[in-house]
This record gives sequence, C-alpha cells and structure tokens, in this order.
Amino acid sequence: MRNSPSLISSAAGFSIGHSPSPSPPTISICAMAGEKQESFKILMFPWLAHGHIFPYLQLSKNLIATHNFTIYLCSTAVNLHHLSKHAAASLHLVELHMPYPPELPPHLHTTKNLPSHLIPTLINAFQESIPSFTQTLQTLTPDLVIFDIFQPWAPKIASSMGIPSVYFSTSGVSSISYFHHIHTYGTNAGFPFPALSLPESEISLMGNRARPNFKDADDDYPFGNYRISTDFALVKSSRYVEEKYVDYLSTLCKKKIVCTGPLIAPDDADEDVGFDKSEIMEWLNKKELGSTIYTNFGSECFLSKEQIGEIAKGLLLVKDVNFLWVVRFPFEETERKVEEEMPVGFLEAVGERGLVVTGWAAQRRILGHPSVGGFVSHCGRSSVTESLYYGVPVVAMAMNVEQPLNAQWMVELGVGVKVERGAGGGVYVGEEIGRAIEKVMVVEKEGLRSRARSLSEVMREKEGEEVREVGSSLLDICVKNKKMT
Repeated sequence: MRNSPSLISSAAGFSIGHSPSPSPPTISICAMAGEKQESFKILMFPWLAHGHIFPYLQLSKNLIATHNFTIYLCSTAVNLHHLSKHAAASLHLVELHMPYPPELPPHLHTTKNLPSHLIPTLINAFQESIPSFTQTLQTLTPDLVIFDIFQPWAPKIASSMGIPSVYFSTSGVSSISYFHHIHTYGTNAGFPFPALSLPESEISLMGNRARPNFKDADDDYPFGNYRISTDFALVKSSRYVEEKYVDYLSTLCKKKIVCTGPLIAPDDADEDVGFDKSEIMEWLNKKELGSTIYTNFGSECFLSKEQIGEIAKGLLLVKDVNFLWVVRFPFEETERKVEEEMPVGFLEAVGERGLVVTGWAAQRRILGHPSVGGFVSHCGRSSVTESLYYGVPVVAMAMNVEQPLNAQWMVELGVGVKVERGAGGGVYVGEEIGRAIEKVMVVEKEGLRSRARSLSEVMREKEGEEVREVGSSLLDICVKNKKMT
C-alpha cells in the first residue's frame, strides 16, 4: 500500500486532478462579492455509497460557486472513476487506499451494485484505511474536514493535528430525530411527532442491526458524531420542509443544525449529457402530460423474483397509466436477465404502455420530465428529496433501514401514498401496489400534485440562501481556527 494520497491515480486506469467545470449551479453568485476572501482548503470525506458521495460532491460544487474554497474529495479509485467527469474546477479528487481481501477486490470498493452480504466486509476494510487517511491529512494540511457517519475516527485524527471537523449527515432529519430520540430515552414513546409512528411490522424492517466494529467509536455512536462536530452539524435537508424535525434534533444533540438544501445537481449537469436522446427520453416524449409512473428502487436495493412479479402485477392492474421501470441486479449476478425475471407474458401484455430498462438511468431528468406524474420508490433519502424537488408524488414501498420513516414523512407532507404490507413484513402484493398507484395517478392526483408543486417551489426558492449559510458558517470555523493557531 502506498503511503501518500494520490491526486493522479492509475488504480482504475484514469487520471484525476482538475476536471472540466460543468455548468454553474443555479444559485446566487459569490456571497462575498466585493470582498477578497482568503482561500481555505476543505477535505470532504464521505462514506463509499452513491447516496453519500454525490451529496458531498454537490455540496462541494455549491461551495466553490459561492465561496473561495479549494476542496478535496477523498474516496476509493472505483468511486473517483465515476466522479472524475462530474468534478468542477477547484475540486480535487484524492484516492483513499484500502486493503482488499480476496472477496473484495478494488472494483468492489463501493456500495454501488455490491451484494448485501459484502457490506460488512466493505465497512471493515474502510476502517483499515486509517493510515491512508492520516497521510492524506499530513500531505494536504486542510483547514477543515467534513466527515460522514461511518468514520468516527476521522475527526479525532484531524483534531490531533489541530484541524476542525464538521459532521455532514445525508440522512433525513425526520428519521435522524426519531432514532436520536430512541437513543436518548431508550424508547420511541414520547416522540413528539405522532405522524411518524409506525406499526410493529415496519419498525422491524428498520432492524436491530448490530453496530459494526468502528475504530475509535464512542459508546453513543453514531449520535456522538454531532457532539464532536465543531460548532454545528450539517444535514442534507431544507429547513423549510423539515423545520420541526431540525429544531428537535438540535435540542436532542445540543448542537446547532445547519441545512445544506436539497443538493440537486442542475438540470444541465454534465453527467446527463446525451440522455435527452436516449431511448428512455424519446419514449417519455411520446407520452401525455403526467400520464407515466416511474418505478426505481435505487442503486443498492435489489428485488427478489417474487417481488418483481408482484410489482409487475400491480403495474398491469392500473390500465390507463404508462410506466417506466428501471430494474437493477447485483454486480455479480450477470446471469439474471430481466426477461426471465418478469412474469410470463408480462412484456408482451404491456406493449407501448410500459418500458422496462436495466442499469443506470438519469433519475433527475426522468422526474423532471412533464409526462411523469408519479414515482414508485423504496424511499431512500436521495430519491424522496429528488421527488420533492421535482414536484412528483410518491408511491412508497419502503424496504429497510430508515426508509419506512421516509415513507411516513412523505405521507405526512401530503405527497405520498404508502403501499400496505402484510403482517410480518413480507413482499408487497400486486393488488396493494396497484391500489396505491391508482390513488397517486388517478383518484388523488390533483391534491397530491398540487402539494408536491408547492413544496418544490419552496425548496428551489430557498436553496441559494441555504448554500450561502453553509458557506459562511464553514468560513467562520476556518477563520476562527486560523486565529487560534
């Protein structure tokens, strides 16, 4: 293992350094206009998941657009390979070196398409990257570190070098406050927002997961991340849609909470170049306004053949609704073919009413398309944020971890309908899926879409203000720490 961080990496056959700048974010220009702001260096250190890395990337771009920061983003080679074409000027990509046991070669140093049974192995390997991270700090000497949930050791290493750190959580504030309440009081009883109350069957979906063996973690992990965060903690949210949860979380952790805004890339972002001419967009262009429901369960949620069959049944039940369905399989399951996973005769039965695709799709562009009127989702945080941002109501099919709380929150906002699940938390059945789709796309569509549009307008109106607050708050920490050293 090399002992220094790489700004130029050959691990995945690519070079990393300054990357071409994409179109600027749709936020106000430099908040320090008219002043000469001293340049400070920030090291972004997200967990190895798409839903964590891209919020850190977009936050980096927004800070570069509004403040005179030089930003480094540290991750594994396989993640940096995907990021290199999305990076902006003044953003440097730095490789994190991790050990790789036989079952976890370097191309699997990411959660994207990673089989679920290898997640603990990835987490353990990540803990062994401490020497690489330490060397990165010694080489770059950043003025500030922004760290994620799975590395409680990172701020302690930074602190030993006199570098302040700020915790940035990409989870929803509503779910964080719920879990923090349980951590504080030992029960969910007394949680002040009954709209998030869940039946036992859904509570069990979130699991009683044993905490991984994180190095240098305190007994109150992960909530101790808020305590050790310098001055405040960042959350990926808009205060204007989660205000009561933001305030309650601040009370629980005794720390100021600063919202980053939704962190949605602009519609003309480079990663979507060419997608307008794709089969998907050409198919959507032929559909009527709001007539199509988009179905996608994210990059880390893989469905059983039984669940795929029930979703297919539900989509068929709603006769006058078009659907676009993105299906993914784990990286190593190359033998699975979408045609073989679907019920016999399904693809023939849907005809032009449905389009089933595998692999990647530009979700933001799809949600922003005028023909899309609903979203069947697992309610991962990134997905619900994007649905709100684009004003698209959700058919909520939560699968695990905090997703049931995200689904409940969408219902509370009046922009989601949950698919009812049988006792024991088994598969979602086709009849219930079809019933929820019909509510979103036919029966209750006007009210759901109206509320979704209103929330979208608020999030878009306030995001520039939230980005400027984040930048100013981070700048204050850098300036204060420099005066003390």
